[in-house]
Amino acid sequence: MELTVLAVPDCPNVALLLQRLEQALPEARAPVRVHVITTDAEAARFGMHGSPTLLANGMDPFAAAGVGTSVSCRIYGGADGRREGAPSVEQLREVLQRG
Repeated sequence: MELTVLAVPDCPNVALLLQRLEQALPEARAPVRVHVITTDAEAARFGMHGSPTLLANGMDPFAAAGVGTSVSCRIYGGADGRREGAPSVEQLREVLQRG
């Protein structure tokens, strides 16, 4: 599986997403590329719906219908209703197991 994190420069939540990805797939150790996005045109071309965005095989598994691409911060809703800067480990496991 190809994993890419799209982020704005100095995004404080990239480290959190990378840490959670490592916890979600410790045995797979899939390489994760980080691509820094600086313009709206790049966000549109790569499919970034806020920073950080995870692409699994080129698709954003957390993209909400009707939400456009943007160079902005992104907030994820957890199963417990809390809002955080990255998906939970459990959410990542679910998405990544679907492959």
